[in-house]
Amino acid sequence: MSTHSPSESESAEGKNLIPSLPDDVALNCLARIPRWQHPTLSLVSKPIRTVLSSSLLFTTRSLLQCTQPLLYLTLRSRDSSLQWFTLHRTNPNPLLAPLPPIPSPAVGSAYAVLGPTIFVLGGSINDLPSPHVWLLDCRFHRWIPGPSMRVAREFAAAGVLAGKIYVLGGCIADTWARSANWAEVLDPAVGRWERVPSPAEVREKWMHASAVVGDRVYAMADRGGISFEPRSGAWESVGGDLDHGWRGRACVVEGILYCYDYLGKIKGFDVGRGVWEELKGLDKGLPRFLCGATMADLGGKLCVVWECQGNGKEMEIWYAEIGVKKNSDGELWGQLGWLGKLLSLPKGSSIVHCSSVAV
Repeated sequence: MSTHSPSESESAEGKNLIPSLPDDVALNCLARIPRWQHPTLSLVSKPIRTVLSSSLLFTTRSLLQCTQPLLYLTLRSRDSSLQWFTLHRTNPNPLLAPLPPIPSPAVGSAYAVLGPTIFVLGGSINDLPSPHVWLLDCRFHRWIPGPSMRVAREFAAAGVLAGKIYVLGGCIADTWARSANWAEVLDPAVGRWERVPSPAEVREKWMHASAVVGDRVYAMADRGGISFEPRSGAWESVGGDLDHGWRGRACVVEGILYCYDYLGKIKGFDVGRGVWEELKGLDKGLPRFLCGATMADLGGKLCVVWECQGNGKEMEIWYAEIGVKKNSDGELWGQLGWLGKLLSLPKGSSIVHCSSVAV
């Protein structure tokens, strides 16, 4: 794929991106156009189509601070195949666009987002844990094989801190190699996984949830949660309040960790204060999330995607955007934005994961 500037790639044909405008000015104009309009924009001319498929456009979008947070949604169909979509927040209705399938679909993969890339880590293939890593380049929606982990994993925890990807657990620490490499770190600039020393008492096998809050990676295991601070190398057990209150797949917005409780209500945990609070203001707008919901930080808004009963043969995937803040009394308060159904799927399908990526 060409990464040349428009003037380099099109000078031989003598065509400008936009007639009567210098190419650098035209590029600045094109970079401000929302991502969901790019397929239509590519039909305008060959020079524009060329620049839309170059890294130069996305570099310019970043420099102009024109990147947009997009939601990437992974669903598992009834036949166990994985389907990937990206959600464009268009008015009046969002646009859910299908993406190329991952080359080697697995069960129980961990996910991490770094820059414009989603890292899909491990998972089991034919009931065998895998060390393989796949990267989805969200600029071009292209799958790229990444550096394999030192240990095969399924249902691991993952998080990104200071430009590095940390993966914890997802393996039985029954050999020296699995014990020594129970935690690993990837510096994408180096392109190689390295072991992270971990004490034996934290080496649970399966991790059911993870998040990064402040300077720590938090991971919830079958029996108790742990946190890891890469700067000091310190491992700690999480407090009882966080351990008992963290249910389901969580996300962090403005330093507050959100999930839902056993009554299906959204709540937030302030790590600094060590307390859970109910997210108020949403009683009449949302159902109770008793199961099947996942969350993401979508440009500072709390995004929730969940499963609903459809007709006899179908289930529905619904989506909501919630503005979250603390009111004058210091209470967590939510303001419901867009709410609606995204699509219908055959019964037996499920939500696997959602990620927010700025491109």
